[in-house]
Amino acid sequence: MRPMHGNARIDAVRYGSSESESGRNAGESGRAELGPETAAVLLAPRLAQFAAVGRLEHVTNAAAELAMPQPTLSRSVARLEAELGVVLLAREGRAVRLTRLGRIFLEAVETALAGLERAADAVREEADPATGRVAFGFLHTMGSETVPELLRGFRAEHPRVRFQLVQDYASRMLERLRSGELDLCLVSPQPEDPALVSRRVGRQRLALCVPAGHRLAGRARVRLEEVASDPFIALEPGYGLRRITDDLCAEAGFTPRIAFEGEETETLRGLVAAEFGVALLPPASAARAGVVELRVAGSRAVREIALAWEAGREPTAPVAAFRAHVLAHRDVLPFHA
Repeated sequence: MRPMHGNARIDAVRYGSSESESGRNAGESGRAELGPETAAVLLAPRLAQFAAVGRLEHVTNAAAELAMPQPTLSRSVARLEAELGVVLLAREGRAVRLTRLGRIFLEAVETALAGLERAADAVREEADPATGRVAFGFLHTMGSETVPELLRGFRAEHPRVRFQLVQDYASRMLERLRSGELDLCLVSPQPEDPALVSRRVGRQRLALCVPAGHRLAGRARVRLEEVASDPFIALEPGYGLRRITDDLCAEAGFTPRIAFEGEETETLRGLVAAEFGVALLPPASAARAGVVELRVAGSRAVREIALAWEAGREPTAPVAAFRAHVLAHRDVLPFHA
């Protein structure tokens, strides 16, 4: 069972898209390897022992292949027959012969053991320090610079580690984290959940984005209550930034009148430029024509960016390495704060 070798890649759609060489061989032949240290023997010993006897139709030879005493092997197969309540092997001196029921059972056992060996290879590959996989989720606003910067730096030292990348809104990513679908995620605001561990890695100062012709466009700083009567353009409920927007407006004494709900910030900026309304957004990496970013008075107009993972879950080697890499670069990531 050898780990897969090859160029680094990102698996953006599904888990572990590759098979190891021994897993492919098992699938092609329909039979698992049955050496003493193979996955099938270690994980399903009685079935593997029966398969070895059934293949060779000889207990002594099967015992030698499995590196176990022949009496122990004979007792194991006898216990299996007793548990099933059927005769799998007809004894003929030192040799044995599969009965009709034994052949039916052996065919199913071979399929099961081959699948077990492929599964063992797959999970070993997932955890391999050099070629394993990290399931990493992040906010849409992190996708243009922050995540590429993290991946670029990490892959300079771990070029063959694979990534499954997921962009989603915060609450959905946290659900996927709790279910085990994700290993790590970048979210905002920092979650308050005892089932999760999170560490702040950066912060973004939010700006009030207004159209270039807006009555406040010439100001350097504004109070949020000054746009209480304006239509707001916001992300859909469930996004962390929408929760922050609603909370900040509530603190300013009003409920925002939502003119449009979207799924990513660049669409919101475009609608601000088209004079559909105003929006609270992270600073843009590049200026957007027709949009003016105004600083909001007070220190609350920020969003904390946190790296989160499930409490109590032991990370694989590649996940632990990537987590350490992200935390080592906290507060220096490109968040345009």
